[in-house]
Amino acid sequence: MYTLDDTIAAIATPQGQGGIGIVRLSGPEALSIARRVFVPSGRATLDAIASHRLIHGRVGDPETGDTLDEALLVYMRGPRSYTGQDVVEIQGHGGPVPLRAILSLCLRRGARLAQEGEFTLRAFLLGRLDLAQAEAVLDIITSRTEAALRVAVNQLGGRLSSEVRALRHSLLEALAYLEASIDFGDDVPEQDIAPDLRAHGERLAWLLREAERGMVYRQGVRTVIVGRPNVGKSSLLNRLLRAERAIVTPVPGTTRDTLEETLNIQGVPLVLTDTAGIVESRDLVERLGVERSRRSIAQADLALVVFDGSAPPAPEDAQVAALAAERPAVVAVNKSDLPAAGGYAALLPQAPHIQVSALTGEGLPALEQCLVETIFAGQVAASDEPVASNPRHRDLLQQALAHVQDACRALGAGAPEDLVAIDVTGAVDALGAITGERASEDLLATIFGRFCIGK
Repeated sequence: MYTLDDTIAAIATPQGQGGIGIVRLSGPEALSIARRVFVPSGRATLDAIASHRLIHGRVGDPETGDTLDEALLVYMRGPRSYTGQDVVEIQGHGGPVPLRAILSLCLRRGARLAQEGEFTLRAFLLGRLDLAQAEAVLDIITSRTEAALRVAVNQLGGRLSSEVRALRHSLLEALAYLEASIDFGDDVPEQDIAPDLRAHGERLAWLLREAERGMVYRQGVRTVIVGRPNVGKSSLLNRLLRAERAIVTPVPGTTRDTLEETLNIQGVPLVLTDTAGIVESRDLVERLGVERSRRSIAQADLALVVFDGSAPPAPEDAQVAALAAERPAVVAVNKSDLPAAGGYAALLPQAPHIQVSALTGEGLPALEQCLVETIFAGQVAASDEPVASNPRHRDLLQQALAHVQDACRALGAGAPEDLVAIDVTGAVDALGAITGERASEDLLATIFGRFCIGK
């Protein structure tokens, strides 16, 4: 399905206008095609161009003699390039018209238009990146916070791959012993592999916990702000965002629909949804808004429940508490700048209650810290970044852990070596799928199909 024999080309910078735009070529004819479309300035030539050095010139059509753009060209000789092949990048002006013209010229001179993610796919196929590192490239591009970026960069650097390879190597040694015992019986010295398998299970469980934490940084936490009308939900949203994003008035029911914004708290992306106040109403629009609020609560990972601390609890507050009781929640008792009425301790007693003032900002740091601690189940985020953050890696780690635990149980029950070997093989295969030792064409197509064409 995949070939490395032809030369591919694509625009490697985002669509739209910018100062610089790049057309990238990779393959055995990359430099040859560049010679046909690029004319160096002065006496320089591409015949003796040094690798990894920029050269100035112009891109021109040799058939018409027309100049398409003034540009810089860099040649990166394989394997010291992104893909591991010869790579040429032509850096022109960042407008869609000149870039398309340069790309079209390269295609007419022998290149083929790259598919989605094909440059990174070639890096994987040629062994410059393993599959986990290749996926980290996309995670770097789509990072929404600096913490998420650090997690992805660590994965690109091979931190996850090193952990997985070490575990897989140890499991392969255990599997080799089991298979030798099956084939040669008493001729193989007896070995107790149960302690090693238990240790591998503990390490896999740790990696899995890290993956769950990493996914918080990668995907964010859907957080719904919920409460009855006029308790200050929209004011609190604006205060958290440090921007006047939601309309705020003294009139109850100002928010008729859900409003979504992303907030970065200590590196954790919170996808905040401000909702219409929960209240019984005959107004059709207001009822539709309340229904959307209920759906948002049901779909949320975390509920930020807002009560008006300056007034006694109302029946609607109990309704709000009941709706939020099925998921992790943080209670913000708002309007702490006014005399407190009390009475809210009995509503959502299992959730932390933080006194805040959306008007003055009082209690806001404590609220943000509480949100982060609740997201991480009471544990403040560790100073070092998680090892994994990808749902595919998490699922494969779960599979590997389940197989290792089954193998430990089978050993404890005195099961035959061939049954134990089945589970150890399953764990080895699951770990191999993370780094790409075992990867089908369908899996590769799915992973690299999410990339942009120029990457």
